[in-house]
Amino acid sequence: MPALILDGTKIAQQIRSEVAAEVKAMAAAGIRPGLAVVLVGHNPASEIYVRGKVKACEEVGIYSEKLTPPDSASTSELLAVIDDLNRRDQIDGILVQLPLPRHVDSKKVLLSVDPAKDVDGFHPMNVGFLSTQRPGLVPCTPAGVLEILQRSNIPISGREAVVVGRSDIVGKPAAMLLINANATVTVCHSKTHDLPAVCRRADILVAAIGRAGMITRDFVKPGAAVIDVGMNSVTNPAEFQRFFAGNTKREETFRKRGSTLIGDVHPEVAQVAGALTPVPGGVGPLTIAMLMFNTVKAAKMRRGSRVPELSRA
Repeated sequence: MPALILDGTKIAQQIRSEVAAEVKAMAAAGIRPGLAVVLVGHNPASEIYVRGKVKACEEVGIYSEKLTPPDSASTSELLAVIDDLNRRDQIDGILVQLPLPRHVDSKKVLLSVDPAKDVDGFHPMNVGFLSTQRPGLVPCTPAGVLEILQRSNIPISGREAVVVGRSDIVGKPAAMLLINANATVTVCHSKTHDLPAVCRRADILVAAIGRAGMITRDFVKPGAAVIDVGMNSVTNPAEFQRFFAGNTKREETFRKRGSTLIGDVHPEVAQVAGALTPVPGGVGPLTIAMLMFNTVKAAKMRRGSRVPELSRA
């Protein structure tokens, strides 16, 4: 029986609706959550991402600002921009769009964001809050992974989870969230011995390695829930055939565009997994939905008693 396909777009829409209702309730108390996005220079991919974030803010009623310092902006100039945003009460969330130009000290810039406004959840203080189960801001993509599992009624507590990838942005925080939800968690990486055998133990397999179609059916226990965080572009016709031979819909898209998206999970996994997130339309839409959620959460945590009692923490 083929895997149940978990519809990330639908789940993201549910979260956005909930966030919009919270924003509306806060407006009645005279509070409007605000998000500032800092986009340095002209990276076409970053510009697309930022447009999506600004549009999502409009849809849920969050105030948003886009700051666009030039490519030539120095580390100290960017620190001054962040310092100004840290001081402004109407800005609840600050997002520095990566990558920054090579001459900029990215770590220094990210560290300068007030942890209470760090809606990406990257600041060491928020990482510490997550690891010690204290209230804080959680990275958007891993938080989205948990939402997909919970809202799809996939049991986590007591299950064996394997996370492939140990990045600070996805792998480590996803592992921490799964531990906090009472899963038994193994984190794998390029030095893991016999990776397929370790992955086959998983009831929940999270693929966040950044390699197109690397997770094949040999890695998956029959009936496991597979969450594909990868987003890779396939442009080589031979590689396309390896992944999508016989998929007429994909073939048509590939002919028109010369490329198609694939995650870290090979499409053949759908034949053995119990549940699977597609690419596109799986984890991706959750990332922006959780950014909206984090902005409202930051507003509630920062403004405390000024916010009315709302449905979610």
